[in-house]
Amino acid sequence: MRHPRPRLSEYSRWHLAVLAVDQGWPQVRVAELLRVSRPTVAKWVARYRDQGVAGLRDRSSRPESCPHRTPALVEAQVVAERHRLRLGPDDLAARLGLAPVTVWRVLHRHGCSRLADYDRTHTVAVRYQRERAGELVHIDVKKLGRIPEGGGWRFLGRASQSQYKDVLPKRGRDYLHVAVDDATRVAFIEVSRDEKAASCAAFLEHTHAFFASQGVKVERVLTDRALNYRKGRFVTTAEQLGVGLRRTRPYRPQTNGKAERFIRTALHGWAFAQLYASNGERLAALPAWLDFYNHQRPHRAHRGLSPMTVLVNKVMEDYT
Repeated sequence: MRHPRPRLSEYSRWHLAVLAVDQGWPQVRVAELLRVSRPTVAKWVARYRDQGVAGLRDRSSRPESCPHRTPALVEAQVVAERHRLRLGPDDLAARLGLAPVTVWRVLHRHGCSRLADYDRTHTVAVRYQRERAGELVHIDVKKLGRIPEGGGWRFLGRASQSQYKDVLPKRGRDYLHVAVDDATRVAFIEVSRDEKAASCAAFLEHTHAFFASQGVKVERVLTDRALNYRKGRFVTTAEQLGVGLRRTRPYRPQTNGKAERFIRTALHGWAFAQLYASNGERLAALPAWLDFYNHQRPHRAHRGLSPMTVLVNKVMEDYT
């Protein structure tokens, strides 16, 4: 690592060496001219005489050898245990009889100090995208606390919580049922009072109708493994609509990542994008934001095209 503000650059060192060696200037005069110390001049003069111009280049300050470095066999054992057990430095140190800081330095030296750098399930995302619109629709539910009349703590400040927390009735939650098409990222949202099987089944019907209005047939839906998606009215409704059911891997919300990411986008772009004085005001702003997302917002997955533009293009391709 270079010094952020070096007194002498490589050109200045060469100039120093030329004055002191080739032109015979006294080293004291050279030090005064370049505003450095006399030992500094002597150091660069000696390197220039021994190695020429190559001796004036920057060098690494790392020592050539380190007698106290952890033996290579121990380092290999640390890395192997890290790969096998996926444990942190403290746990590995206890198992191997080493200091935690030693284990961390070994892991850092071998590029695996973070599990995200070493474990494939945390690093390289397994990305996929369906070819046809409606081939797979991701469905999920987001619980969102309702805003009391007059605004919540984001509107009034955290100090206001003590004023209405015990006075106002329970506000409850809104349940945002979201559906995102895998191929185009076109989204559909419906706000419900709960996430029971009847509400989920009704949302599936409305999702099917929404995409049908865009000329798209929903073939499959992907949901988590909640009971309201696995039994009862939701399954019956899917059979009536001719929609196949797919479920995420257990304990792996990343499987439904497109819906999860859309929920985050909705929270950032709509739910928490501004201060609302009431819950009704926030819900009233949802249709306009959803229309903006589908028709105008550029999507990075589609190189700046809006989701609805991609959907229209795919529908036209299927038609032709």
